[in-house]
Amino acid sequence: MAERPAFQRRQYEFAAHIRDPDANPPPAGIEDRRMAIYRELFYNNLLSLLGSTFPVLKKIHGRDSWRRLIRRFMAAHRSETPYFLEIPAEFVDFLQYEYDASDEDFPFLAELAHYEWAELALSVSQESNEELDVDPDGDLLAGIPVMSRLAWLCSYRYPVHRIAEDFLPADAPETPTFLVVYRKSDDDLGFTELNPVTARLLERIGENDSQTGEQLIVSLADEIGYADPTALIAHALAAMQDLRAAEIIVGVARSS
Repeated sequence: MAERPAFQRRQYEFAAHIRDPDANPPPAGIEDRRMAIYRELFYNNLLSLLGSTFPVLKKIHGRDSWRRLIRRFMAAHRSETPYFLEIPAEFVDFLQYEYDASDEDFPFLAELAHYEWAELALSVSQESNEELDVDPDGDLLAGIPVMSRLAWLCSYRYPVHRIAEDFLPADAPETPTFLVVYRKSDDDLGFTELNPVTARLLERIGENDSQTGEQLIVSLADEIGYADPTALIAHALAAMQDLRAAEIIVGVARSS
């Protein structure tokens, strides 16, 4: 493989120093005062962006621990996007797939990061429900219920929505936490916690394009071994009505 041109080698040296100045010397011949401007600019911009995107994560870490985590991300991760607003997603990927966690790290680190990132991602998402051909007031049992494109069903081992400085669980509960993060038509963001049965029903609604609400519930009863499908239909209908009121379900598909 041909050696890189001198100007490219210098660019790589410059970038390596900016990412991790303790491990990589600056390019020769550049005054450190000038390099310090770039070191501080890049690092402080990243601190500001990630701090505002992950406020809970930042708060529970404390100043020094948080700054070390951001430096590790900056030094080790190679982002796949040039867009500033997509850097938080890269941070989540880093924590999920690249970060070598220690015993001192929070066990819910990656999950909490994902939960906090989802709010930003939904706030800037270009997805829309405008093209969905639905009847917003249709019969949820007789019709085919349709899930909002701006509702994300997430499953976590830890109750990430409750984590705070005074609640830092060391062990995951036996039952996972199911949350729907969603954006309404007025662009308000929200989340709601679901029990495992309702979460599975919503997951099936999101995957479905042919079964009616009643058919989905009956098949769900069979899947989970629910002894009384009729009772489940009543409970599930109430849950679907609540989800529709929150615009997590946007209605039922219109007949073609």
